[in-house]
Amino acid sequence: MSAATEKPVNVAVVGLGFMGVTHLRAYLANPQARVVAVCDAMRAPVNGVLAGVSGNITKSDDIDLGPDVKVYRTTEELLADADVELVDICTPTPLHAAQVIAALNAGKHVICEKPLARTSAEAREILAIAAKSPGILMPAMCMRFWPGWSWLKQAVAEETCGKVLTARFRRDSAMPGWSQQGTYSGGQDLGGALFDLHIHDTDFVNHLFGRPAGVFSTGVLAASGAINHVVTQYNYPGGPNVYAEGSWLLNQGFNMSYTLLCENATIDFDLARGANALIVSETGKEPRVVETGDGDGYSKEIDYIIDCVAKRQAPAVVTALDGVTALEICEAEEQSIRRGASVKL
Repeated sequence: MSAATEKPVNVAVVGLGFMGVTHLRAYLANPQARVVAVCDAMRAPVNGVLAGVSGNITKSDDIDLGPDVKVYRTTEELLADADVELVDICTPTPLHAAQVIAALNAGKHVICEKPLARTSAEAREILAIAAKSPGILMPAMCMRFWPGWSWLKQAVAEETCGKVLTARFRRDSAMPGWSQQGTYSGGQDLGGALFDLHIHDTDFVNHLFGRPAGVFSTGVLAASGAINHVVTQYNYPGGPNVYAEGSWLLNQGFNMSYTLLCENATIDFDLARGANALIVSETGKEPRVVETGDGDGYSKEIDYIIDCVAKRQAPAVVTALDGVTALEICEAEEQSIRRGASVKL
């Protein structure tokens, strides 16, 4: 480590479900991070060991946090701990705004699982607090860091395959285990697949092409009113043609993919192909597999925020404003589905 980053960053994780465990695993693998505390009203380590939970990627194994990690039941207790520098919010979406604001007001650095809040209005309140806080704030939009997706950002920006003519994104999943247990299935106020799953692709579309002029979306509503399947056409006057589909209606499993038709090539990513996930087919050439490297977006975003905190540098790959924008676009998608009409942004 350099002299500027040799002191470990003290981390506390709030919410010990699938994402909390996933983030903890990433911190434990990073020598620049030190997990000093965890917080959950229901779950807690037993003798330093936290049982794994199931999610839409894979089941996490039990992890050993060690005997010295502090365990809190409330965020108020945790935020009073002077040892904690970075607070990682992995609680259900409706809790995000209050917990992020409390952490920022306590002078902590914060990374918050997506979405940053349940509504864009709440997210803008967070943005205003963050502007006055000494702490760094980053929404955890993991696709910006995911191998094959971070590569795509560079390829589109540099027009490696020429201009993008059309782009399709797809993210389909069975309803995650935590949703089936009631955490996310109770009502539309929790957002459904639109705000929990599809928001990844909405954010990445914004990351690649900027804020769309508007959206037209169709969807399938659960009995609660939550939108659990969505197909969206993003309006970019003059091109490219961009659309995305997200669903919690698969019987089982999870997959994510994209296809970009460019002037000089087709770029195709399919998680189901494993090591051959990313294939580029250039005009007049045989299709080739692009090596995207090891790891996943979760670990890479955790490494990034730890580095930002250690260097006291505001995040640039994804900002708090990006978290607000993603919510604004998703809200427009929701309005479009419920009205059956296009919505301008």
